[in-house]
Amino acid sequence: MPSRESCVGRKGNSSLVHKPRHEDKQQDMLAAALGMRIGPQKPSSTFWQPLKLLAYSQLASLVHRATLKENDHTPMYDKVHNFKVHTFRGPHWCEYCANFMWGLIAQGVKCADCGLNVHKQCSKLVPNDCKPDLKHVKKVYSCDLTTLVKAHNAKRPMVVDMCIQEIESRGLKSEGLYRVSGFSDLIEDVKLTFDRDGAKTDISVNVYEDINIITGALKLYLRDLPVPVITYDAYPRFIEAAKLSDPDERLEALHEAMKLLPPAHCETLKYLMAHLKRVTKNEKNNLMNAENLGIVFGPTLMRAPNLDAMTALNDIRYQRQVVESLIKNEEILFC
Repeated sequence: MPSRESCVGRKGNSSLVHKPRHEDKQQDMLAAALGMRIGPQKPSSTFWQPLKLLAYSQLASLVHRATLKENDHTPMYDKVHNFKVHTFRGPHWCEYCANFMWGLIAQGVKCADCGLNVHKQCSKLVPNDCKPDLKHVKKVYSCDLTTLVKAHNAKRPMVVDMCIQEIESRGLKSEGLYRVSGFSDLIEDVKLTFDRDGAKTDISVNVYEDINIITGALKLYLRDLPVPVITYDAYPRFIEAAKLSDPDERLEALHEAMKLLPPAHCETLKYLMAHLKRVTKNEKNNLMNAENLGIVFGPTLMRAPNLDAMTALNDIRYQRQVVESLIKNEEILFC
């Protein structure tokens, strides 16, 4: 009967025999994945090591691209209903409680964005699940930002995307970009065309040769928003952050303030700041640095909520500092 030591020895030898076979199988799978043909003579370990590194890097790249693709999906934005008192013609039932709406006039309320009909009392119980319908959203300019992106199933307003893409394709080196005003009648024409044609609007150089028309149309869109990109609710926190003298504390305060922005507003601000950062990288040609852009976009992106004239005037410099900080620290704040 063989001794215990000999059995252990055989078991140990057996594991040594199987280990190279396991490695051979791994190497064959790796070669197949890389599209290689390996002959009977197996290459040395020094040959396989860089190939393993290559395979791992390729795998990491695929995972990264899949993550980016997943993150690129249109986010789900909650939106409150835009209820208005409404007089319904003929019999109507509440779409929330299913009970009849009594009365001859002003029987209930109707959402101006999605068309939901409910009792006035029921409107306080309806969840924030408004899904705007394009037949109710009849304009682009002066339309609530979240309403517009949900109606078009987009991450940002198409005006912002289209104008920035056009500016970056042919205007980044234009002197005085965003500071120089375009012809007001043509800017108004762009506005009317967006309201009429939406994403089909043509703002190419063939139609509007002066890039300042496009920058003017973008600024007008941002100014016309019923609720600014930096909302009234978040405004005080951004102003408080700008007043902090310590750079690290200011960045932290700005980061916290951004959490108060609705998703559509935050996404729009992120896209715009990345664009303005690219504008500053062409400062030698366009003469527009972060401070200059802060002067232009401070009052455009932020409006004081119900403040007296003197306080609002004093806030202008802090509005500039907010935008300037957002541009300079875009890669940190919006990572």
